[in-house]
Amino acid sequence: MKELFLLAVILGGLLKLISLYFGGIACFAFKKEIQYPPAKKMRRFAVLTAARNEEGVIGSFIKSIQKQSYPIELVDIFVIPNNCTDNTEETAKAHGAQIIHCPFPVRCKGDALQQAMMQLRNKGYDAFCVFDSDNIVKSDFLLKMNDAFHAGAKVAKGRQLAGNAQDSWVAGCYHIYFNLIHLFFNKARGACGLSAKLVGTGFAVDKEVLERLGGWNTTTLAEDAEFSAQCALLGERVWWVPEAITYDEEPTSFRVSLLQRRRWCSGIMQVGKLHFKNLIKRLHQPNWAYAADFSMFLMAAFAQAFSILPLGLTLLAAVLDGKEGIFNFLQVMGIYLVLYYIIMCALAALLILHEEKNSIPKKMRTAIFLFPIFMASWIPLQVVSLFQETKSWTEIRHTGKSEHRIPTE
Repeated sequence: MKELFLLAVILGGLLKLISLYFGGIACFAFKKEIQYPPAKKMRRFAVLTAARNEEGVIGSFIKSIQKQSYPIELVDIFVIPNNCTDNTEETAKAHGAQIIHCPFPVRCKGDALQQAMMQLRNKGYDAFCVFDSDNIVKSDFLLKMNDAFHAGAKVAKGRQLAGNAQDSWVAGCYHIYFNLIHLFFNKARGACGLSAKLVGTGFAVDKEVLERLGGWNTTTLAEDAEFSAQCALLGERVWWVPEAITYDEEPTSFRVSLLQRRRWCSGIMQVGKLHFKNLIKRLHQPNWAYAADFSMFLMAAFAQAFSILPLGLTLLAAVLDGKEGIFNFLQVMGIYLVLYYIIMCALAALLILHEEKNSIPKKMRTAIFLFPIFMASWIPLQVVSLFQETKSWTEIRHTGKSEHRIPTE
């Protein structure tokens, strides 16, 4: 029994080391936000979105790009319809976008990007911006990205927010989650010179990086995480551009949210199995810190899954100890859960208060109250993903109903 308890403590301590690492980096979040000086040179951008049955939202996305405060003659919009059963292609054409057809089967977003960028590779573009088709892009997005490129960026990630945060508690939780990532992950890393988290929308890539990679070549379901690993292996930093904002339509159903995040978890673990060894080998080369930091990010996904082991061993030790051991275990767990719930709710409330400036919207209060459950649900998703890979991309339908509430200016 004592041996089981000691083993639980040792495992828990090892897993906590990863948390301490991320906590240390998060301290840089309290530094001043990064701003880049206005650029004199204007680059030519290709804007791409892979679209699967996005007829209801593709037009709004295209309009938001057409309204950019950036020379329109330097921006071309490309829609990559794939596996569509609706009128996505016709709607995109009607709104002025160019269409790229994929000559080979498309299994996931990475396949669509690979085939599209291969066709655009020698068309004279300086950089490529990637979005999801349900996005609404703030009018100065390309301007801010161009400033970052002029300052030296080769890969840059903008800030992502939920455009429909008040549609349901689930969408509200996504909004809080993205604000957490913005503050404690991206802002902190921007301040200490590490790479931002490159999620699958609202990012830009210089043509030089794609040339070095031989085009867009991702094979996993987490094409964004895999591309981040490739950048780390190149010694290329993902720059954080907080003023380049994209609004995303998030799931409003908890079931759909679980399906989406399950794919994210499985995809990141796929990337870990594929690239972790190469990232470790990269640690003795220049710009090794990007590979080290991304290795820790990949390890965190597995650590979260294995975090149930110390809990399970402690429970087993308590059961073997009899009624008194079980009572002590339940008492400690009860205190832990109450503290966790209070801390997570308070953190969520503070983030929303900071963003809203004055008060918390009524429709966000439920999201704040249930945010601890949203975050805790990552653990079973990681555990399931550890033992069972997601091998296919599941379509998530978008409605665009909340578009009118998004402040694009």
